[in-house]
Amino acid sequence: MKKIFISLLTLITGLSFSQELEKSLLWKISGNGLKQDSYLFGTIHITCDPTLDENTLNALNQTEQLYLELDMDDKSMQMQMMKFMMMKDGVKLSTLLNAEDFKIVDEFLKKNMNMSAKMFDSFKPFVITTMLYPKMIDCPFQSVESELMKVTKVQNEEIFGLESVEDQMKVFDNIPYQVQADELLKMAKGDLTKDKEEMAKMMTIYQNKDIEGMLKMMDDSDNKITSENQEALLNNRNRNWIPLMAKIMSEKPTFFGVGAGHLAGENGVIKLLRKKGYTVEAVK
Repeated sequence: MKKIFISLLTLITGLSFSQELEKSLLWKISGNGLKQDSYLFGTIHITCDPTLDENTLNALNQTEQLYLELDMDDKSMQMQMMKFMMMKDGVKLSTLLNAEDFKIVDEFLKKNMNMSAKMFDSFKPFVITTMLYPKMIDCPFQSVESELMKVTKVQNEEIFGLESVEDQMKVFDNIPYQVQADELLKMAKGDLTKDKEEMAKMMTIYQNKDIEGMLKMMDDSDNKITSENQEALLNNRNRNWIPLMAKIMSEKPTFFGVGAGHLAGENGVIKLLRKKGYTVEAVK
């Protein structure tokens, strides 16, 4: 009987950890010795509507500093990024692709960016992909992070980053350059058609505050960068953030804004914080 009880308890505990999270972008962090509540918010890096709702504005008012993935208020950030945009060991896009495929990418970039692929030959292919994001939406490029920063500056509060530019850019050294080049070629051959569809779908999922849906979309994506490299893109970074967040929250009530894809899942920030003893509740 005792063994049956232990087995049942293990099953129930396992089920409790695998339950889907509520549909919410804003989560309150409390308990585990915190004197004041902090907040966790799922952002989207590209959107047509970056409007923050009343609950999010209230959370910003109740906290004393903003932490994003990067310190986007750092004037030297763009210069720092330039240092880490290139592939290591002299790898070039023109050697990752054959001559015919490189020409396809070259013509694609000339059409969409008015620049030749030869100008980006040493760039990490994913960096080139991100430069094309504004072409994937039918509206002016906006970000939720920019809105969070505007409010924070009005409040005369500081903006910080959970990781450095070097940390973030090195992630793309851990994803095979060949995979990045193949995905860029796929984008060029499809002339952004599928990419626009996926971006529209992602923005709809985000508007529905469906953080589990965001993660599932990444899992199911045909893009191997996102579907096959979540350990590098999400999980390792999430685990690195937890001890930092714990220290930061213990010192001052903080508003954390990170990509919504980082929130959900067993290795997402919400469940990792809960495993450390914090109470993390959806704010609706």
